[in-house]
Amino acid sequence: MSVTAILARLVFGGPELRPIRNGCVVVEGDRIVAVGPRSSLAKRALDGNTIDLGDAALLPGFINLHVHLDFDGSPDFLNAAKLIDEQTSTLLAVDSAARALAAGVTTVRDLGNKYAVAIALREASSKGWIRAPRIFAAGKAICMTGGHGWFIGLESDGPHDMRKAVRQNLKLGADCIKVIATGGVLSPGVEVGSAQLDEDELVVAVREAHKAGRRVAAHAIANVGIKNALRAGVDTIEHGCYLDDEAVDMMKKRGAWYVPTLRAPQAMYGLEGLAPYVVRKVNQVYDAHRESFKLALKKGAKIATGTDAGTPFNAHGDYAIEMRLMTELGMSAERALRAGTVDAADALGIKGEIGEITAGACADLVAVDGDPLRDIGATRRVRAVVARGRMSTA
Repeated sequence: MSVTAILARLVFGGPELRPIRNGCVVVEGDRIVAVGPRSSLAKRALDGNTIDLGDAALLPGFINLHVHLDFDGSPDFLNAAKLIDEQTSTLLAVDSAARALAAGVTTVRDLGNKYAVAIALREASSKGWIRAPRIFAAGKAICMTGGHGWFIGLESDGPHDMRKAVRQNLKLGADCIKVIATGGVLSPGVEVGSAQLDEDELVVAVREAHKAGRRVAAHAIANVGIKNALRAGVDTIEHGCYLDDEAVDMMKKRGAWYVPTLRAPQAMYGLEGLAPYVVRKVNQVYDAHRESFKLALKKGAKIATGTDAGTPFNAHGDYAIEMRLMTELGMSAERALRAGTVDAADALGIKGEIGEITAGACADLVAVDGDPLRDIGATRRVRAVVARGRMSTA
């Protein structure tokens, strides 16, 4: 098995993302075997292949906890979703995965495809058949009949239906389960403030998923639906546009993660080419969403990064914008980097496996131009990506 030493001006090592100047990361196969100053690892570096990234900063590969790989940011989301066939869905997902990887994203959690194609892509990625990040796939999102995302989801009503829907996703090979607890912006005929799946349905979803060792993500915009999902025991709250003190306290008490997806409404806000009902609902949630993020940050909620990539004007290569938005709303650059790496890995339940540059962790790395602690915009200037120990782009 070949050994490669990767040299960089700054290496953000360990779960603390501690900057190491003139650092070196030694990779054997798909694993990191040593991290430290290049002077202390020079002999080992010379014994194998050496990649010198010059003055770049080397970070753990980014983790995007909320994507839809079979959508490409088209403004007409509804018609694209209704008309897409399975072959096109698959091809779009392959292209989206490659774009995400080129942006330094080495792991994604896909939270719903019309045909559950991300499950097949997960296998293709793990076998090296396609250029793609590591993929965690939810299969099909589960909604109530006529609820948000019904045109791409799995409609279920009542605890019995929910039990079957979760089991169907597990049968397909889902790594996690996605439930729709409230209305959403991109579905006509539903309001963002409405609760949708009831608490008893959500409880069954969580029970079935947890029995199988899978985590549950809840699309939850409105306050009542957020609390229904938290009482049911979901693991992550997606979007969370209408949080209050009680909701944040519930997240903290129950250990749930907040994945705010700030980029999703921001990408659409003030733009033309969207359906009138989408414009109305984006305007409705935009300010409340930002205030909810600031509240969660102030109260110390666990926050991890997801972008809802694939929604209108929200490209799979625009991951770094989410970290910039977090810092604009008060999060430190250091914590934003953690939210997109080590903390996102923790939210997935695989802390230590990915999301950090530590001996024993998977060799998922991204090199960027500049110091992201001083300029979070450096995360957009990707110079090279290493995925599972393989240099992917440069």
